[in-house]
Amino acid sequence: MAFSFGTASGAAANPGTGSTGFSQSTFAAKTTASTGFGFGTTTTTAASAFGGLFGAAQNKGFGFGTGFGAAAGGTGTGLGTGLGTGLGFGGFNTQPQQQTALGGLFGQPAQNPAQSNQLINTASALSAPTLLGDERDAILAKWNQLQAFWGTGKGYFNNNIPPVEFTQENPFCRFKAVGFSCIPSNKDEDGLVALVFNKKETDIRNQQQQLVESLHKILGSVQTLSVNVEGVKAMPDDQTEVVIYVVERSPNGTSRRVPSTNLYNYFEQANIKTSLQQLGVALSMARTELSLAQIKQLLQNPPAGVDPIIWEQAKVDNPDPEKLIPVPMVGFKELLRRLKVQDQMTKQHQTRLDIISEDISELQKNQATTMAKIAQYKRKLMDLSHRALQVLIKQEIQRKSGYAIQADEEQLRVQLDTIQCELNAPTQFKGRLNELMSQIRMQNHFGAVRSEERYYVDADLLQEIKQHLKQQQEGLSHLIGIIKDDLEDIKLIEQGLNESMHIRGVVFS
Repeated sequence: MAFSFGTASGAAANPGTGSTGFSQSTFAAKTTASTGFGFGTTTTTAASAFGGLFGAAQNKGFGFGTGFGAAAGGTGTGLGTGLGTGLGFGGFNTQPQQQTALGGLFGQPAQNPAQSNQLINTASALSAPTLLGDERDAILAKWNQLQAFWGTGKGYFNNNIPPVEFTQENPFCRFKAVGFSCIPSNKDEDGLVALVFNKKETDIRNQQQQLVESLHKILGSVQTLSVNVEGVKAMPDDQTEVVIYVVERSPNGTSRRVPSTNLYNYFEQANIKTSLQQLGVALSMARTELSLAQIKQLLQNPPAGVDPIIWEQAKVDNPDPEKLIPVPMVGFKELLRRLKVQDQMTKQHQTRLDIISEDISELQKNQATTMAKIAQYKRKLMDLSHRALQVLIKQEIQRKSGYAIQADEEQLRVQLDTIQCELNAPTQFKGRLNELMSQIRMQNHFGAVRSEERYYVDADLLQEIKQHLKQQQEGLSHLIGIIKDDLEDIKLIEQGLNESMHIRGVVFS
């Protein structure tokens, strides 16, 4: 009854990695309970009755307006009169076109008799239970509604019929939301199959070779088959996802990957699955992409128990329809699982960013070292060029010794004499050259280059600093004057005390 993303193994795929697989059995099961009870005009969305837990609007009533007649296979007319009393529920309208859309989409009937009875029993438990035969049945109906909202418990409604089991997949459960998962992009020819182990990533990596050998034994130890590990990734709850592919080599020397569906179907055999469980495999998934027709079918049909209005809004809010697909989240466990997966992916991204940051720092150090070496090699190249030029000059002088000056050499000599005259002219370059030579000698004499002025103070700021220092100086001068006056007063007091003591001594004597 649930909207299951994944393969027939029965567990949900990782929503954050794009590894979700969609099996054909899911499509067939989905059509049997696509809408169930529809929320009508009084319940515009499938929001939580306890304040909109996942952000949807709170409903103002509990009523049925559309959808039950189609979902129940044409039983809506009789239930409309029988259940319309007691709690003030609206009537059940029959809509045959919905039945056609649900039942004819995949070429099978919309609901079987057992599911119809389940819907009828659920409606009876929520609207008009006849367990006690008095006013307590109305209280029991409200209690059943509360259990249906929470998605847990049993709904008693008749002494002769077993109670209804309320699960989180029932249409009335309020703890539902819609998230987004990556659409798989791997082709069937890539042969990728994901195996989820109940072991830590470190244990898997330490025993990766033994794991490959064990999987090869499970494949029958065929010499033409070889198991390869595409990647190992940590998952929440100390689980690890290992993506593998199998290469098959033919006798003529060519090789190909075993398709994902074939390898997955082999792993799903009863005896093979038992062997995988002994290795610690909790789940296997085929990494295959979805066709446009499959994506269209998934988007057109809301999952079981999800309000079509919320599903349509989720499709509108999809941030990237080309890469993401909406998926239902039923209950707090699913929300917690997605939160753990998101935290795990965030940690992996942060780890990768730290590695990239370290690599960038190392590259920056290498770049600085390389630039310094390049500058050193440039200086060395210049020195070697000068030395080579000097050797060539001496060699050319020795080779041309005893020969007369040729025409091109005479022309070059004239040019050099002209340049020498220009350099020796006092009004052109001679003075500048002498000044440069004197500065070079001074630098060599003092052993260091005169340091340039590092700081520059604005004239207004300099004036303010001078004014402040002047005020400080005046304050200190005033304080010094006060201290001098106090010292003179103290001297007068001491002098007066000495005179009074002398007078007293004379009187007493």
